Amino acid sequence: MATMVDVARRAGVSVATVSHVLNETRPVRPDTRKAVLDAIDDLGYIPNTLARSLVTARTRSIGLAVSAISNPYFTEILQGVESSALEQGYGLLIADPHDDPEHERKVVRLLHERRVDGVIVAPSAEPAGLLEYLARRKIPAVFLDRLVGDAHDQVCAENSRPVEQLVHHLAGLGHTRIGLVAGLPGLSTTTERIAGYRAGLERHGLPCRPGLLAEGHSEAPGAQDAVHRLLASPEPPTAIITANNAMTIGALRALRTAGLSVPDDLALVCFDDFSWADVFSPGLTAISQPSREAGATAVRLLLDRLENPGRPPRTVRLPCAFVHRTSCGCVAEAPDRPLDHPLPGTPGLPGKDPVS
Repeated sequence: MATMVDVARRAGVSVATVSHVLNETRPVRPDTRKAVLDAIDDLGYIPNTLARSLVTARTRSIGLAVSAISNPYFTEILQGVESSALEQGYGLLIADPHDDPEHERKVVRLLHERRVDGVIVAPSAEPAGLLEYLARRKIPAVFLDRLVGDAHDQVCAENSRPVEQLVHHLAGLGHTRIGLVAGLPGLSTTTERIAGYRAGLERHGLPCRPGLLAEGHSEAPGAQDAVHRLLASPEPPTAIITANNAMTIGALRALRTAGLSVPDDLALVCFDDFSWADVFSPGLTAISQPSREAGATAVRLLLDRLENPGRPPRTVRLPCAFVHRTSCGCVAEAPDRPLDHPLPGTPGLPGKDPVS
């Protein structure tokens, strides 16, 4: 097995220079750096990462705590985090907090004990304990998808306006009773999407009836129960918005159980597009989040925090796109477009009678 001495001999430099190249502890001339890296490749030398971490006080690893197993959306975020981290020479340790505050603190502590340089976390609805743990130990952190306050680095998609646009689209098709299956209470995503729903109703002069808003707790079984409750109300909705992709699955199951057809009996649109949404019949009209970009942005924010620990915290908002298919009741599919593009379905179109 090749050693650092072998690398130094092949490159014609000192062992100290090889160390500086590997650990980035001192500037090295580009031609010298190339000679060392070429020698490493030629000899198949594998650096001792444990020894390197003792020199640099860095392990070049990132901890990621997201509910990747229970929420399909986070699977794509994970891919964005992983590819961006590897591109920057960082390894990734992954833990699933299950959206549970106590388990969340436990997995972040375990990641910290493994000496990750920083963590990326999709926080639970009750993150106070997590925030206190991170602050007390001065652990660099970026919060992903869900906001925890302007005092922290965080990245998430726009939430309110996309849901408002879904309401606008459905109202433009004549619907006056539009239901929402909302996510887990306490999450910023839930709060903002409900706000967008209410803003959309107000924009069209529609009342926000209590019987048209139900909590689906961000999961398929919860959404299935929520849709059954909506359908059982005295004035059930003629269109439903689901606030994430897991809940869309639950809603579809509930509608199938009730013997209802989409969109003939009830229109369905969703926040969160997913890879198989276009294979449903009808195809699902959806809001597409930039999930991989969110993951990559979180890595960039964290690495910048490691290099510039004193800089002010930043909140990055990413735009979504409207993916127009046919579950909303439109006859033909249209291309995806950004949300700043005028959407079809404005009220008062000829031949459109309100759906009551």
